[in-house]
Amino acid sequence: MKDVATNMPDYEYAYANERLEVPEYFNFGFDVVDKWAEDRTKLALLSVDSSGENVQHHTFWDLKILSNKYANTLRDIGVKKGDRVFIMLPRIPEWYVIMLGLMKLGALPMPGTTLLTLKDIEYRINTAEAVMAITDEENSGKVDEAAGGCPTLEHLVVVKGEKRGWLSYDEQMAGASSVLEGVERTRSDDPLLIYFTSGTVGYPKMVLHTQASCAIGHTISAKYWHDLKSTDLLWTLSDTGWAKAAYGKLFGQWTLGAAVMQHDARGRFDAPLTLSLLEKHGATGFCAPPTAYRMLVLEDLSKYNLDNLRHCTGAG
Repeated sequence: MKDVATNMPDYEYAYANERLEVPEYFNFGFDVVDKWAEDRTKLALLSVDSSGENVQHHTFWDLKILSNKYANTLRDIGVKKGDRVFIMLPRIPEWYVIMLGLMKLGALPMPGTTLLTLKDIEYRINTAEAVMAITDEENSGKVDEAAGGCPTLEHLVVVKGEKRGWLSYDEQMAGASSVLEGVERTRSDDPLLIYFTSGTVGYPKMVLHTQASCAIGHTISAKYWHDLKSTDLLWTLSDTGWAKAAYGKLFGQWTLGAAVMQHDARGRFDAPLTLSLLEKHGATGFCAPPTAYRMLVLEDLSKYNLDNLRHCTGAG
């Protein structure tokens, strides 16, 4: 691993002196992503498909334009500030575009893991009174079946595919304007997104996070836990539906200007492929659950050049 000065050489000093500025008005999409987009070449997202072979690169500028377009498609169908939207997608770039588009409008994403059952989906949509559900073709059957028992749902959107009676994400984006104007400003204490806890007793509990509590608050996670600089590339192993996606590969990371990496992994954890992707793409940071580390250390690590990797963390 590379020897680079840490962001926290003195814990006691950082604990006593670190303060986050919380402005009256704040929107993660406009104030973070669009701000970094002033450098049109700055990498934000590196996405590897399920095979491990095909790669997409998105700059902050790309995400600014794409999220503006999606926000406009949302307004066209009547989605507005405060509306709740259920999202269940694999680790694909569209998840980020949709999340940002919703945030720019002040609508509330409700990310859910693709492991959710029909009953889980129906419970979440009804508890939050969501007006829209977004998923991919592979998972659309579950959502379609659940939708019959969800009276507040007005729109169903399919990503990477087509389905009768559903809106197509690709078709929505094809004719959308990349200029987003006339959006109501969001305050720092305005709602940002909703997660459902696993719940120790009874059903999962709906938890509301604000612009400040999540989008600003997780700057600390990225700065001190992931030890990120604006030149870093962090790979966090997390399904897009887990809260770890918010604190591990979105808010704090982009606030600091670091790029994030994702691999659309399907099925069982593949330790050799993970190591080869770390080597190939030169990730400087890595975050994974302990189970993954236990499998990684069983491999012959001498086969891989991980010189770029300087900081590893564990969670999950």
